[in-house]
Amino acid sequence: MASLTLNPPTPSLSLSRCFPKKPTISCSFTSQSHKCKREYTSVMIVPTGIGAAIGGFAGDALPVARALSSVVDCLITHPNVLNAAMLYWPMPNALYVEGYALDRFAEGLWALQPVHQNRVGLVLDAGIEQELQVRQLQVADAARASLGLPVVEYIVTDTPLKVEKWVDPETGQSTGRIKHPDSLLRAVQTLMNRSKVNAIAVVGRFPDDDTDDVDDYRQGMGIDLLAGVEAVISHLVVKEFQIPCAHAPALAPLTMSLSLSPKSAAEEIGYTFLPCVLAGLSNAPQYMVMHSESTDKGCIVARDVDSLILPKDACGGAGTLAFARNGKNKPLIIAVEENETVLDDTADKLGLEVLHVSNYWEAIGVIAAHKAGIDPYSLRRNKILNIGCTPCMPVNGHSISRERAIS
Repeated sequence: MASLTLNPPTPSLSLSRCFPKKPTISCSFTSQSHKCKREYTSVMIVPTGIGAAIGGFAGDALPVARALSSVVDCLITHPNVLNAAMLYWPMPNALYVEGYALDRFAEGLWALQPVHQNRVGLVLDAGIEQELQVRQLQVADAARASLGLPVVEYIVTDTPLKVEKWVDPETGQSTGRIKHPDSLLRAVQTLMNRSKVNAIAVVGRFPDDDTDDVDDYRQGMGIDLLAGVEAVISHLVVKEFQIPCAHAPALAPLTMSLSLSPKSAAEEIGYTFLPCVLAGLSNAPQYMVMHSESTDKGCIVARDVDSLILPKDACGGAGTLAFARNGKNKPLIIAVEENETVLDDTADKLGLEVLHVSNYWEAIGVIAAHKAGIDPYSLRRNKILNIGCTPCMPVNGHSISRERAIS
């Protein structure tokens, strides 16, 4: 395990945007309390379509996000963590950030601007059958009437998207493409121009699988065959328009299984996967290109991140590498051993300095200590050794000890 140096948080004036009405530096003095610390921000990543033991199924990393959000002041994570098909859980201090945007944020190219509300537009694939399309529209109306979500208009693409999916033979992760990406981009552009939407939900018609092809997934094993190309679709929109986007697949219902894994069950309790997407997009942060006029108006930037938590063998993503190479503003990076994936991008192979923990219980404990300004190793038995001594700089070719230097 690489050695870990815990640096005190770098002063910043931007984390308070998770709570716009609250000042960044909160200093209150009473007879019973003394609080003067900046807010603590953590990023949680579980990459899509890589068979993660936790987070590789139907929102099964959401309990981790809920627990983590109760410890940190601001949690930044992505749809794969927060989406659970028909289920979702509102967390006021969690930011729903699409994966491509999260990478650009980590690289310092984009900033996140929290909002109170987005105008959400819905794009439906022209390849969706009439009855299945009606089901999607009923979800949108239910979200508007029962949750008050600002889903303002929908559009059907002028050409079927023709979604294709497969498993990458080299990495073992799911991926894919859409044969008519221009049709999707035209639909998004029309909604933006006509209805002034600033967040996009996409529903693409996915090819139906034989039950045998998805049986492992329904049993809580293997990889999500849909997830990889879902990321391709949302990446395309976010890269082109710099607005929040998430995808929900349209599929014919599967026959009922009597031995369904709880990790996969959220996808089997309704006709669509759209509810969690509309809930997440309704107040997802806007993406601001750095150095634009808006980046100083209540934005969160990469240097505000205090910690990053991710699976042990999924450390090779662009966002993780950017955080790891962030110089003096590098966050504490925590790799969770229990969360295995089909990848083999470990910190050791990539030469990254991380803190390895056994499970998410330990990870959240480490983050609680880090937030409190405590060396996590001081909570373990015999992990704090005698303090070391660093020699002073050489003088005329001879190093001098610290004792001699101050005598």
